[in-house]
Amino acid sequence: MVTTKKLPQRKCIALIAHDHKKEDMVQWATHNKQILSKHELYATGTTGRLAEEALDRPVKKFLSGPLGGDQQIGSLIATGDIDIVIFFWDPMEAQPHDTDVKALLRLCAVWNIPMACDRSTADFIITSPFMYEDYEAIIPDYSGYLKRNVGV
Repeated sequence: MVTTKKLPQRKCIALIAHDHKKEDMVQWATHNKQILSKHELYATGTTGRLAEEALDRPVKKFLSGPLGGDQQIGSLIATGDIDIVIFFWDPMEAQPHDTDVKALLRLCAVWNIPMACDRSTADFIITSPFMYEDYEAIIPDYSGYLKRNVGV
């Protein structure tokens, strides 16, 4: 049996950017202001504040990434409350919360969440016809994993 999750026309989009990528995120968000205005926006700390200022609209803000914001967004991914993640991460800079970043990337893969880690991928996602309509995303079946014998 295949399980799906309906991503509605109005999607819940998480915006995250490392310090050296925040300016790029703001430029990208400003360029896509009209499209983003049709969706619910969530973001980690400073990225949320900058996006809110640039887009002149409310953004649901969480803690800064290193203080737990990545994990807060990760919990929304796990509960099915985030539809898309746009995460401009800095591959050239070690982050104090690299394990949180890896966990966020992993959760997107686990739950089949579209995720962009750079501007060109974000452009492909935001201009996809699926952004303007309902989309049935396939949710992986983890029942076998949950029922496994762990030998306790």
